Formats: sequence, C-alpha cells, structure tokens
Amino acid sequence: MTETTGRDNFIYIGNKPFMNYVTSVVVQFTTKGASEVLVKARGKFISRAVDVAEVACKRFLKDQIRVKDININSEEFKNNEGKDVRVSTIDVVLEKLK
Repeated sequence: MTETTGRDNFIYIGNKPFMNYVTSVVVQFTTKGASEVLVKARGKFISRAVDVAEVACKRFLKDQIRVKDININSEEFKNNEGKDVRVSTIDVVLEKLK
C-alpha cells in the first residue's frame, strides 16, 4: 500500500455475509475512487479473503482491477486462557487498472 492510502481502503474479513465484503471492494473502487484496496484476514477467514478478491476481480470489476500483491505472515498473541497463540494472516492488495 502507498503512503496516501488511508485506513478507509482496508477491508477486514470476518463473519459478515460474503457479498458484504465484495460490495465493499466494489464501492471503494467505484464510488470512493480508490486506486488500491487492501483485503485483510487472519486464521479461518483467509480463504474468504481470497474468494472476495477473486469475485471482485473476475466478476464485478472484470478488466478494471487486478491483484497487485499478496503478503502472508503470522501474528502471535495471548488467547483468553493466557496461552501464546500464533495465527496466519493474509493481505491481498487490489489495484485499479489505468
């Protein structure tokens, strides 16, 4: 992501219905004029993030956006029982085609 990209262009994937996230991506590019959108997820939501990016690119904004970058990582934190837990993360950067 570039320095000019604000937190408005981050879409965090969670428990909401799948199409809510796809619609958010489409709105960022069409209504808000974003040049890049970051789809972020961790753990069990990683596959949903990939699906959101693919549906946005190949169905809703076909030939208008593309996957610019994919970053994978892991985060460590303490769970409710105080145990150290490591969870995988993914960031999918989508960009508007010129």
